Amino acid sequence: MKPTFRFTLLALTLWLPAAAQAATSAQMMSAYDAYRSNNLTQLQLSVDALGSDPLHVYPAYWLALKSLDRDIDAPAIAFLAREHDGVLTDKLRVEWLKKLGKRQDWGRFENEWKLLPASSRDEESQCYADVDDLRQGRAPAGLDRFLDGHPAPDGCTTLIATAAGRGLLDSEWLWRRVRLLLANNYLNAGRTLAAATGLPLTPAMLNQPLAASLDSRSGQESFVYGVVGRGRLDADAAARLLSAHEAQLTPSERGFAWGQLALLSARKLQADAALAWFDRADRTQLTREQWDYWARSALRIGRWATLRAVIGAMPPEIAAKPAWQYWLARVDKLDGQPAAANARFAKVSMSRDYYGLLALEELGTTLTAPADKTAPANADFENMLHLPALKRALALYQMADSAQTAPLRGLATIEWRHAMRGRSDMELLAAAEIASKVGFYDMAIYSAEQTRVQHDFTLRYLMPYREITQRNARQLGIDDAWVYGLIRQESRFVNVAQSGVGASGLMQLMPRTAHWIAQKMGLSGTLSVNDVETNIQLGTWYLKYVMDSLSGSPVLATAAYNAGPSRARGWQGPQALEGAVYIETIPFKETRNYVQKVMANAAFYSMGMGHASISLKTRLGVIPPR
Repeated sequence: MKPTFRFTLLALTLWLPAAAQAATSAQMMSAYDAYRSNNLTQLQLSVDALGSDPLHVYPAYWLALKSLDRDIDAPAIAFLAREHDGVLTDKLRVEWLKKLGKRQDWGRFENEWKLLPASSRDEESQCYADVDDLRQGRAPAGLDRFLDGHPAPDGCTTLIATAAGRGLLDSEWLWRRVRLLLANNYLNAGRTLAAATGLPLTPAMLNQPLAASLDSRSGQESFVYGVVGRGRLDADAAARLLSAHEAQLTPSERGFAWGQLALLSARKLQADAALAWFDRADRTQLTREQWDYWARSALRIGRWATLRAVIGAMPPEIAAKPAWQYWLARVDKLDGQPAAANARFAKVSMSRDYYGLLALEELGTTLTAPADKTAPANADFENMLHLPALKRALALYQMADSAQTAPLRGLATIEWRHAMRGRSDMELLAAAEIASKVGFYDMAIYSAEQTRVQHDFTLRYLMPYREITQRNARQLGIDDAWVYGLIRQESRFVNVAQSGVGASGLMQLMPRTAHWIAQKMGLSGTLSVNDVETNIQLGTWYLKYVMDSLSGSPVLATAAYNAGPSRARGWQGPQALEGAVYIETIPFKETRNYVQKVMANAAFYSMGMGHASISLKTRLGVIPPR
């Protein structure tokens, strides 16, 4: 049995009286406004006003950050001397380290670097630490991490230039880095790196890359950039252009260009062309994304032997991903190798996620409720309740919940996540139950998901607002477990959640979409999209609408909910596709992950609701041809 959770203890020890809460909340919002408007005087007043309040660290932190922007170190030094532990301490130290690295104040940098936990280091601070190593004659490891085609912060550009200057990176490596940046359309980053490392790549060449002379290395690289650019508009035309001139390019350049054209075609689901061009690519230059798309192209058109060969050629860390181990096991099964297939399925099934569930079903086992585990003891609750970070998180959450203030809720989330570091399974489950009791649902799920051995799926798959959700789902004749799976992925049950593009509420509805749905439903009057009842009513209606317009397929409807009905329809093939194949070959990473998680969530919710057992593979079904 679970120990009795003493919610009264939580109420007495953590929640602020209404008057004190209102005063602290007002001061916090005043400080936050001062931070956003760069008002250091008001920030200092907020520090003084909050005095010994546990939340005084926030205006003090903001004051230190703004001071660092002006190259004034004193507030940061004072803060770090006073606040020895906590998420804000680590975040401020990271920012100061980047300032020290940029100034080349290596003595102070080394002292502060020793105090920063490894888990709090970011990419740029690590780059400055690597520069410091170079300065002392130590060669940093892992420089190939920059061969990913993405821009790096200033500190990492400094690291690359410094390593090149000391002969650790040759011109071939540098050209490859520049080539990747240009191929991904990061023109300024490519130019900056070329200039910093002495590569003769001129703006004139990049302005008219297809006209560049192929007599020089820089001209050839510019031409490759132009071919890839042409490929975004017309891959076949770009392939003809490349074929006509590839003899004038180095093997590295032409192998790179074919790999890029293959990737562009794979993203457009032109699998035959993608496979042909991947065969001509330089495998040593393929990124993780390209290997994935090569495999997806083979899967899309059922080239199982090719899929096996591609996975076998992948770098081990990519081939080991659950996705490719699952599909490789499917190939084993098709090839009449049940022992090999079952061994792979068994390994993948150890994780309780999308691929884990699919693998479990291939082994002939359906998802069942896990046996009861040992529940947290009162001591676990006490341990968590006394953590300063958790106290701050709950105080911030209370303020945010009362005032419906998104910034304070964001701070509460940061504090909560920090408080979960290094905790035992029982402490994590105690924290999850605390968060669930007070309505901090997203952090309840977060904590429950961090457990390693002992799990509580009722906390991982919470079901708040159950009466409203089930009533609306059943009125429309759609699966309430699927609706819950979608809400969990969209908002983690944060009813005031708002996305960067303006989607709101539990089911993340855009204002325009919500208005259109309301008109279709015949609803009148002013609607509050963040209202739980309204949001679920509108969201479930729209989910039913897109499902009916997309062959009654929950998979297509889920993809449409994230990326739009026209895209979901466009990703259908000329022939019917197994649902799992359709999902795996969705060319948008965000949508692909979204559909996988929603459908896996639905399976877990169905189990928790006691519904008739439906396998995940059955849920995914068959996607009809376009």
